[in-house]
This record gives sequence, C-alpha cells and structure tokens, in this order.
Amino acid sequence: QAAACRRASWSGASASNERRAESCSARQISLQEGSRFHATTVSVRADTPHRTEPRRTLPAAAMSALVSRAAAAAARRHWGARDGLSGFRGSHSRIAESPTRCLVENDARGAFCFRRSVSTSGTHMHFTSGDDDESCARERPGDKGLPIVYHPAYSKPVLPEGHRFPMPVFREIYKRLIRDGVAVPGRNLYQPARMPSMEELLLAHDREYVDRFRHGALDEKATRKIGLPWSEALVERTLAEVAGTILAADLALAAGLAVSCAGGTHHAHRDHGSGYCIFNDLAIAAKRVVARKAVDRVLIVDLDVHQGDGTARILEHDDSVFTLSVHCAENFPVAKAISDRDVALPRGTGDEVYLKTVEAALRETMQDFKPNLVLYDAGVDVHEADALGGLRLTDEGLIRREALVLDVCVGGGVPVAAFVGGGYDDNMEELVRRHCILHHVAREIYESNKM
Repeated sequence: QAAACRRASWSGASASNERRAESCSARQISLQEGSRFHATTVSVRADTPHRTEPRRTLPAAAMSALVSRAAAAAARRHWGARDGLSGFRGSHSRIAESPTRCLVENDARGAFCFRRSVSTSGTHMHFTSGDDDESCARERPGDKGLPIVYHPAYSKPVLPEGHRFPMPVFREIYKRLIRDGVAVPGRNLYQPARMPSMEELLLAHDREYVDRFRHGALDEKATRKIGLPWSEALVERTLAEVAGTILAADLALAAGLAVSCAGGTHHAHRDHGSGYCIFNDLAIAAKRVVARKAVDRVLIVDLDVHQGDGTARILEHDDSVFTLSVHCAENFPVAKAISDRDVALPRGTGDEVYLKTVEAALRETMQDFKPNLVLYDAGVDVHEADALGGLRLTDEGLIRREALVLDVCVGGGVPVAAFVGGGYDDNMEELVRRHCILHHVAREIYESNKM
C-alpha cells in the first residue's frame, strides 16, 4: 500500500488512485503519532512565521516498504551486497557508453555540451540534441532516467598539493556514475547551457562582493576566509556550480527528482565567502524559482555535518524559504547562525539516533511548511571516517538517510533537487563511493515511483 501510495502521488493517476494515496497517508500519520522519542533538543528560529512552538518532542515513524526496498536495492547495486543492507562487498561494474562519444560541439557557445542540454535562460527549458531537434522536443526531462547534472568545470581548478579541499572529487563522481551505469551520456546527463546572470547572483549576494571575486580583487583576509586560492578557473568553477544547481532545481520541477554531481555551498554569505564556499548556490536557486513564480515555498534540507550558516543568514527574512539544518553541534562554524529549524547533535551520534532525528524533523517540517520544492544538501561528512566530521554514520546509515529523505519528500509528491555537499577523506576512491550513494539511491526511488 505504501508503494502504491507513492506511485499515485508521483504520476498523478486516476481519482481512485488519489483517494487510495490519501487513505495510505492518513494511516501512516496515525502510526507516526503513536511513536515518540527523546533524542535531541530541537531549536526553531523565534521570529519564523512557520513555527509557533519554540520546542517540541517530535514524532518518528518506521521506514516505509518502498524506502526499505529502495535502500536494499541501492546497496546491492552499489556494493553487490547479497543480503539487503549488510555484507557490502564487490562493485557494480556495468559499463556505459564512453562520454567522449556523446559530446557535440556547439559553435554558438564555443563549448562542449551534452546532447541533451537544458537552457535555463527563460521561463521554459528547451533541449538541444545535435541535429535531431525534433526528437528532443518530444522528450521530457526524466523520460530516459533520473536527471543528473554535471559540468566539466566542477573540478577545473588545480589546487596546491596537500590542500584539504578535494577538488577532483566531482570529476571522479561523474566518472564513477558513468561506470556504474547510473549516468548515461546522451540519455540522462545534463549540462548547464549558460552561466548564471548577474541578476541571479544578486538574489543572494552584494554586487561589490560579486564583482571583487570575479575580477580577483578580494583582499588577502577575504581570500583566506574562503580557503581557496583565486584563479580564473576558480571563477569558472564557482559560476558553473551555481548554474548546475539552478538547472537541477528546474529539472526537479519538470521530472520530480534530479541530482547534481556538485553543489551545496552553504557557508557562502551575502557579502563574503567562507569554508570553501564562494556563492551560495542553494540560496540563489531557492530565491530564483520563487521570483519566477515557479513555486511559492522552498524547503532547504541541509544534512551536511556543518551547519549551513550562510544559507540561514541570507534567507533569514525570506518567508518563502524554510531552512532545516541537522548538524554536529561541536564543529565549524564556531558561531552558529539561526536557521528556521536547527537540530544540533552531539559528537559521536550514530546511525539510529541520527536517522530518527532526521526523520522526525523532516516529517514535521514537511507537514507544517508544505513546500513545493526541496533542495537537499546531502553532505557525506557525517560519515564516521570523514576527516572533518564528528558524527558516526556508517555506510548503511548513509544509504538509509538518502532513501529516507527522498522517500518522505518525493513520496509526498514534492520535487527534490539533491546535491553532494561536503566530504573529506584522503582516500579519494572511498570519498567518491560515499557521495555516489546519493545517486544510486535516487535512481532506485525514481524508478520505483515511475512504475
């Protein structure tokens, strides 16, 4: 019944299916109200119009049949696991077509673009496919699989040897998704057709700051606070990341779910950057879809181990965007901002408490705020092996988290654009594997809901 409920809400099927979905939803809510826990104290921004109670014990519910199946299937595909979420071993080795054969040169833009490239320059998206424009015009985003966004500039800057920020990880995520068959060039890979406009950047940032960064005029203190050496390649990468997040949001509204290979620069503030974040892609994308009247309400779910302080401060007076941050209390930034809802967890928090806390906070926020779009920062620095973390999630915990978040949101009929967020490990292969959990689980949720 839970799976039928999700499929009905996804496809907008017949009235009988919709009534069945409502019935399923009512039963699930009643089950949720019967289970309570006391895992952590939840703080809510005092001046937010969305919440009237400053503190409250939150309800939790068991994972649905769909989310359990999707998590198990993702584990099997990702690790070749034999028994659901345990026994991670092996590697999924389905090989996709070489990406180099799926690129075409676009003389008008002087760049390479995927055959199915989406332009976000207007209210409506349009597709280009080399010489076959008519066939693309008949296709909708998501017809050929979960939409995945990538831009080659994501890993373009070359950082000094030993730098903490894992710049190559985005390219390696893309390559692994190709190898695993999750991303297939010419079918479900999308690249932004343009960089963000000044008007879009100014939705979340001061013009002086934007100009100084773009022209390499930031002083030494401001550059040090960002933590990345300035270069023209860094400017291109920063703009491409914002463009990719904007595109992922547009694709999510068109297809119901989309995932980027980068994104989640939540430490960028209106007039300065911080913590490897320069322009706040989440805030820009959220304000843009509202400004264009594509949606009325956007929920930003930030599950990176670090609080999204820049996002919270940029959007603190914007009633159309709700910020939910579940993070480690004892971590960067030292001076926390005030999100619409902050859940600060103690160091060492493991899978079970973490998942119950996230589920309770997310379900209540979804019910109260009723968003039309969710932007999900799926940072993997919550993992027990992360160099800059503090929480103790296992591989299994990450799978269950991604399945839970996507099931609650997409299963509730709300489109989701998801981003990889933070993650730090000297072992690049392990870090890439953790990030790709998001894409593997998203594919399972996407395919399950389209049945």
